[in-house]
Formats: sequence, structure tokens, C-alpha cells
Amino acid sequence: MEEKNNTIVIDGKAIAQQIKDEIKKEVSDIIDSGKRPPHLVAVIVGEDGASLSYVASKEKQSKEVGFTSSVYRFPNTIKEEDLINTIDFLNQDDEVDGFIVQLPLPKHINEQRIIERIDPKKDVDGFHPSNGGRMMYNMPAFIPATPMGITSMLKRSNIETVGKHCVVLGRSNIVGTPLSVLMSRNNSDTNCTVTLCHSKTQNLKEICLSADILIVAIGKPEFVKEDMVKNGAVVIDVGIHRIEDKTKEKGYRIVGDVAFEEVKNKCSYISPVPGGVGMLTVVSLLQNTLKAYKKEVYQ
Repeated sequence: MEEKNNTIVIDGKAIAQQIKDEIKKEVSDIIDSGKRPPHLVAVIVGEDGASLSYVASKEKQSKEVGFTSSVYRFPNTIKEEDLINTIDFLNQDDEVDGFIVQLPLPKHINEQRIIERIDPKKDVDGFHPSNGGRMMYNMPAFIPATPMGITSMLKRSNIETVGKHCVVLGRSNIVGTPLSVLMSRNNSDTNCTVTLCHSKTQNLKEICLSADILIVAIGKPEFVKEDMVKNGAVVIDVGIHRIEDKTKEKGYRIVGDVAFEEVKNKCSYISPVPGGVGMLTVVSLLQNTLKAYKKEVYQ
């Protein structure tokens, strides 16, 4: 972790590497015992740059920890029924432990239908309603990767959470809503009082100022300013945006949902963008795949 004026900048890359080293050791032991390694599959439709980059990262990091990694690539023009047939094939393949269908999908494909077609036992993205329901009731479940990564980041940074007021900005099904459930859970790693905010929340600035832990996943570049953060707060930035900046060689810079340079000096801890939460997302997917392989969620 890097310190700036007594503010600790959380090193997401170092935490991710620590977890990957643990997974790699376990996979090595599995292979040494004569068993096959875990197998993670990614399904991608189209040529969206961000999606291609994310899937490439999943493939690379899967191989780094010793997993078998496969990618199914389809054109934007694929018919919904053909994609469903692929999902059915992966559901039935005993050599595949977990798979993800990279979102977003083309508009002619019903995303919810696709998500619900995935076998919950192989749903390592944690998007199937069965896993959402199991998580809600504190049953074993595959947790969505970004919320899971955030809780790992807090735990491995030794950030005190018990009894703290956690404000989550953003209520998406992928991040904000499941994260609000996890952060309120009665265990030693979370156990917060949680306020879930969104675009219609009144007195948003005042609520943010009351947060001991502020987790920002609102999808707006540099939305959280210095006057929204109380002294000593922990700030976790989930957003990532490319904004024009002609002073940079590439003509743009990468920012999060938090105005980092403004906010950093008020925080006890802050996660940077890039190099923060994003580093933990793929690693959480690997953790879920290992759980699927070991049948820790669904017996």
C-alpha cells in the first residue's frame, strides 16, 4: 500500500496477486494429486473493445493460476437460439466447471433469458437468480465478482468494518445491490450499517458525509468531490471511465467515479483507478471457479 499524506492508497494489484498465488498453490496440489485442473470458459459475442479486453484478462489470469481456459467467440449476428444451444452444451459438459457469458449482449438477444439459462452450479459470475436468492438468505452462493472483490479488498487491507456506517452509491444488480447485502451481513469481515443510495436519493451529499466507508459505483466520472467525504473515511471507487485529456499522449486519461486528487487527502484509505477494485474482479471469478470445481456451493 502507498501512503499519501497519511492516506493509504490501496494496492489492488498486490492484493490480487496474493489471492492468485493462493489459488495457484491449491491448483498445483490438485494437479499433483493426479486430478484435472479447474476449467473456466468465457463466451463473448461481438467485438466490443472493453469486453474483448476483459475476456483476454480472464483468459491470461486463468492460465497463470493453472486453470484450463477456453473462449467461445461469436459474431454480433448470432441468433439467440444458437447462443442458448451453446449454453446448454456448456451446462452439460462435465469438463467445464464454470462459465460466463460476457455482457452486454447485442440488442436482439434477451440478456435475462441467457442468464437464466446458465446452470446455477456453473454460474461463476453470480448473476443467476438462484445465486442471488441464495446470497440474500446467507446460503452458499456464487457472489458477483466485483462485490466479492471489494469485500476481499477491505478484509485484506485490515480495514475495520464492524458497526461502521457504509454508504453504497449505485444500486445495480451487478454491484450496488448485492454489495449492500454483503456489507450488512453479520460476520467479522463486514457487519456494517448500510445506506444504499441512487440517482433519486435526497440529501445525497449529507448522506455521503456521514459515511465511515463510502463505496462509489454510480457510473459518473469523478462524481464524488472533496465536500462529499468526511475526514478519515474509507473510499472505494468502483467506476472506470476514459475521458478526453489533450495533455496526455493518448489523448485521454482513466478516472473513476471519485475525483481522486481532490478526495485522497481527506481519506484514511482510498482505492485508485486504475489499480484498485478492477484488479480484484477477475480474481474473484477465479475464486468462484475453484469453488465450483470443489463443489463448495452446490453439493
